[in-house]
Amino acid sequence: MSDADSFIDEVTEEVKRDRLFATLRKWGWVGVVIVLLIVGGTAYREYRIASEEARAQVFGDGILTALEGEDAASRIEALAKVDAPTTGGAAVLALLTAAEEAGDDNDAEAVARLQAVAANSEIPAIYRQIASYKALTRGAGVLSVDERRTGLEALAVPGQPLRLLAEEQLALIEIETGALEAALTRLQALAEDSEATQGLRRRASQLIVALGGDAPAN
Repeated sequence: MSDADSFIDEVTEEVKRDRLFATLRKWGWVGVVIVLLIVGGTAYREYRIASEEARAQVFGDGILTALEGEDAASRIEALAKVDAPTTGGAAVLALLTAAEEAGDDNDAEAVARLQAVAANSEIPAIYRQIASYKALTRGAGVLSVDERRTGLEALAVPGQPLRLLAEEQLALIEIETGALEAALTRLQALAEDSEATQGLRRRASQLIVALGGDAPAN
């Protein structure tokens, strides 16, 4: 390589370095901002997770403390003072409060509380379905037979998590209204359903026998 070529190469490299340094001076702050955003985002995410865990811990402790009350009235009052951190937490509080309202005098209030949860579209679907099921099973003295049947039929749709429990309650309504053949048919299907728990199959079989039907084969 001649001295001229070597000189040209050196000048070219120098020009490249000058351009690189100029670019870094002009745009280097972008890299700094990106790094800060990544670090800041990670820190915020960790802070948010820690905050949510702390709120959940306080919520759980509040529920446990409330449930230590000596009687239902004191437990209901204590549960009303617990702050729910999420809509799901609010649904849990409502379910627990309704469970404490076990007396006949409180059935209407409990059913109304559960129906409010079931109708709240902001609450996760599983909580809404549980609340609806609880309201329908507790609402014999508050809701008409048709209202209970319609609600349970909505829960008994294939693929729904409470389908089998709703089917069992529909069979009980059929017994209540004297539709014994329909009840036997539904109970037989429950006893043979592969998704049914052992306890549910046993209850269905016992009802079949009590109604004069033949016990399903094991």
